[in-house]
Amino acid sequence: MAKKGLLIVYTGNGKGKTTAALGLAYRMLGHKKRVSMIQFIKGSWKYGEMESVKRYADLLDFHVMGKGFIFKSEDQEADVKAAREAWELAEQTIAANRHQLVILDELTYLIKFKMVPEDRIIKALTEKPEMMHVVVTGRDASERLIELADLVTEMREIKHPFHSGIKAQKGIEF
Repeated sequence: MAKKGLLIVYTGNGKGKTTAALGLAYRMLGHKKRVSMIQFIKGSWKYGEMESVKRYADLLDFHVMGKGFIFKSEDQEADVKAAREAWELAEQTIAANRHQLVILDELTYLIKFKMVPEDRIIKALTEKPEMMHVVVTGRDASERLIELADLVTEMREIKHPFHSGIKAQKGIEF
C-alpha cells in the first residue's frame, strides 16, 4: 500500500477536536518530526498548550492568530482581517513544506463565516505537498472540505459538564 500525507478533519459540536489534533502533534514530535499549529480563533486566553509548546521549540511552531470567539465579537472587521492574515500564514506554511504536520485549528469557521473564500482554502489543501499531513479542526466542516479529506471524525456532544453548571477548568478545556 502507498503512503501519502493525509488531510484529516475533526469536526462536530463535541469537545475534543483541538485535543485530538494536539495528540497527533505530540505523536509527531515524539518521532522528531516538525509540526506547525495555527489557531485561527482562539485569542488571548492562557492555554495550557502554550506552556507545553516551550518544551518543543526546536520542532513545533505554534501561532495564536485569532482575537477570540468571533461569534461574541464587537469588531467583525478586525476579526476578518486577523483571519485573513492567519490564512496567509497557513498558505505560506503549507507552501514552504518545512513541516510534516500542519494543524489548522478552528479553520472551519473561516469558511462558515465567509472570512476567506472556500475556493482559496480548498485550493491550498488540494495542492499541499504530497507527504505533508494537514489537520483541520472546527465545528460545521463544509461538504467540500469533508469530501476532500482522507479522514473525518465527528465529535458529538452527548453530555457536557458546562450544562450542569461546571465551569471550564485548567488542563481540561484550556
